[in-house]
Amino acid sequence: MSAVPARPTFEHHREALGVGEAAPRISWRTTAPAGWAPAGYELEVTRDGAVASTGRVASPDSVLLDWPWEPLRSREAADVRVRVWGEGEQEPSPWSEPSTVEAGLLHPQDWAALAVGPAWAEEADSDRRPPLLRREFSLDRPVRSARLHATAHGVFRLEVNGRRVGTDELAPGWTVYGERLRCSTHDVTDLLRTGSNAIGSWLADGWYRGRLGFHGGHRNLYGTDLALIAQLHVVFEDGSEQVIATDGEWRAGFGPILFTGLYEGEHYDARALPRGWSEPGFDDAAWSPVRTAPAGAERFVAPQGPPVRCTEELLPVGVEAKGNGRFLLDFGQNAAGRLRIRVRGEEGRTVTLTHAEVLQDGELYTRPLRGAESRDTYTLAGVGVEEWEPAFTIHGFRYAQVEGWPAATIEPGDVVFRVLHTDMERTGEFSCSDPLVERLHENVVWSTRSNFVDIPTDCPQRDERLGWTGDIQVFAPTAAFLYDCSGFLASWLRDVEAEQLEDGTVPWYVPVIPGDFWTPPKPGAVWGDVAVLTPWTLYERTGDTGVLAAQYDSARRWVDLVERLAGPGRLWDTGVQLGDWLDPAAPPESPADARTDRYLVATAYFAWSARHLAETARVLGRDDDAQRYAALADEVREAFLAAHLREDGLLSSDAQTAYALAIRFGLLSGEQQRTAGARLAELVREAGGRIATGFAGTPVICDALTQTGHLEEAYLLLLERGCPSWLYPVTMGATTIWERWDSMLPDGTVNPGEMTSFNHYALGAVADWLHRVVAGLAPDEPGYRSILFHPRPGGGLTSASARHLTPYGTASIEWTLQGGEFAVTVQVPTGATGRLVLPDGTTQRVLSGTHRFTSGVLAADPVG
Repeated sequence: MSAVPARPTFEHHREALGVGEAAPRISWRTTAPAGWAPAGYELEVTRDGAVASTGRVASPDSVLLDWPWEPLRSREAADVRVRVWGEGEQEPSPWSEPSTVEAGLLHPQDWAALAVGPAWAEEADSDRRPPLLRREFSLDRPVRSARLHATAHGVFRLEVNGRRVGTDELAPGWTVYGERLRCSTHDVTDLLRTGSNAIGSWLADGWYRGRLGFHGGHRNLYGTDLALIAQLHVVFEDGSEQVIATDGEWRAGFGPILFTGLYEGEHYDARALPRGWSEPGFDDAAWSPVRTAPAGAERFVAPQGPPVRCTEELLPVGVEAKGNGRFLLDFGQNAAGRLRIRVRGEEGRTVTLTHAEVLQDGELYTRPLRGAESRDTYTLAGVGVEEWEPAFTIHGFRYAQVEGWPAATIEPGDVVFRVLHTDMERTGEFSCSDPLVERLHENVVWSTRSNFVDIPTDCPQRDERLGWTGDIQVFAPTAAFLYDCSGFLASWLRDVEAEQLEDGTVPWYVPVIPGDFWTPPKPGAVWGDVAVLTPWTLYERTGDTGVLAAQYDSARRWVDLVERLAGPGRLWDTGVQLGDWLDPAAPPESPADARTDRYLVATAYFAWSARHLAETARVLGRDDDAQRYAALADEVREAFLAAHLREDGLLSSDAQTAYALAIRFGLLSGEQQRTAGARLAELVREAGGRIATGFAGTPVICDALTQTGHLEEAYLLLLERGCPSWLYPVTMGATTIWERWDSMLPDGTVNPGEMTSFNHYALGAVADWLHRVVAGLAPDEPGYRSILFHPRPGGGLTSASARHLTPYGTASIEWTLQGGEFAVTVQVPTGATGRLVLPDGTTQRVLSGTHRFTSGVLAADPVG
């Protein structure tokens, strides 16, 4: 017996400390020889010193299994391990290493903490100086363990005895705070000591009361207060406990941050840092009492995904001295994050850091930032070498200007780009023989990283950075391949439902902020369909029916709304629609004016969401709903054909997006589809391979061409380098995906449109086609229980590969084409099976292990 199960995992948590599920589902991966098939398992739990087991369970399953014991109590920890049996085996594998899961505070009554904040009066619309909070306490016995549970109105950072707690950034993130406020849990055992201790907190406006949105933005969206809510649970060696919670004993004072805003930047005067303020013995007599208020614990939730963290550091690839202490830095990569500086200079000198995505005429070009100043300042204390990084702001940039630098040069390590985003596990890779396509894929990865900052944003740089629902709806399949974003998106989808109107309207972006045209929200296709299609994507990629169940009511209310709006005719041809947003033919000032009728797009999406809602209902065992919504999808399809299919077989909008949607969404059949596919291919050829789609058409056009037998035209689109195309930005030096096909014009100037971001993932949705078609790796059953290997070479590519960490383990494919001979190697993880479709149509079923094929013939025995 040589099967080896890995440590179990719980739900979609990378770290299972302070989880919010009392009965977290359990998963594990197994490594075993080729062909080994699971047939049973045994789970064992140790809690409170007692051991319990499921006994042998006859099942091949290993993904998101129900918790088989009594639910966890608040703050209870349990160690879980697993062993497995293969088909025909009597003896089990060795036990896995145990994994620990620990519950957070699961019930509102578990909280004794109050919300505490500065009591001084502030002007609600002014730039407000962030406070510090502190409290001292004493521990009279040795500590066995300590957990600090905390959240805030605003963003916060904690210190215990002068040392930072955790590595989270911009905590508690951005949720619909009135409904859901995240609380994090930290193990602070090693930070405490017997005797005197102190806990301190930095606080800042963040999303809670900082400026958000365009056209000047809005302040105080969730309240005018800043407050910390924290509860420290200490368990002593003798088993006794002590709780230190935020209450009226805390004190408030000012620190060195003079102002900080997500858009504006941070201004820090190191001379104003109260030395030792978060350590015991600090004299806080001049500080003020705090204001207290009820914590509102009924809205507290535990994180479902990882926090924002620094995940990488970049050094400049170019430093240009501009004279008088001014330097222009190029970090070689557009990303989201902040600069950390290391500087020595005289007291009172101020170093200014300004950020931008692009240069024009050799200088920072900040017009695309609109109202986001993106400028940080640091005033030196003059105490030798000083190191500083802003705490509560974030910028999207590649270039930075440093002014006021006290030295003649910037040495390596003096200025470092700290890349920030939600710390998701990387799960997908892609490569191929074309370096430009590889760079395109890498640009998609970087735009994902830059815009998965607690919520899925549109862009990380300008005065926006909102959770646009349409953007993530089209991009979720790509994101779910590249990263384990299940917990991240499942959390955000809860906010989508929280912001959904009573009539079923899904807002354009979530969380909602006031925004002229955009509020109150109006129903819009593509964007509102996120309620149905994104949960389905997560289910398809992870096998998690829980996200379907959690979002079912939201999805149903959206489709029911569109059904009412369309009426008995089943055509959605009214209201505000963005349609094929950012079609390259649309004028810069009017990005919704696409070649494809916006109401054609709306009705096509109506049919697509109704069909997926029917499938969702089927998976959940809601048979009556499944039949009802399948019939509705059929009715919408017929209405679409009656309204938009002409007698000659062409569509009312003779445009790339129209045909791509009709084909990909299953609205055509037989000869209709063949005619549409031929016309789509003809349009692509007539355009010389130039793309002519926006947000709606771009994710589906290559699939539509592939589906109708026009792979050559799909590769023509992929490999075109002229503007507009996917590779045009790559030829212009792009390191991320642009918002517009021509965010930078061929002459090197920036597009004059108001919306011109250079880091916007939506048009990068083509990467999903790269993974599934060019490389040939896709789920054949939900969660990759069966894996489809179906490479379709073309475009002169001589090789491609993809790798994905599925719920069962790593699946991969690598193919080469040399001298007319096609060779492919596929890897199937233990617990899954594969279906390989070769370019000549030959199909092979493969079991777990590594398999090599040449020209459709098995070239060697499977290797483990």
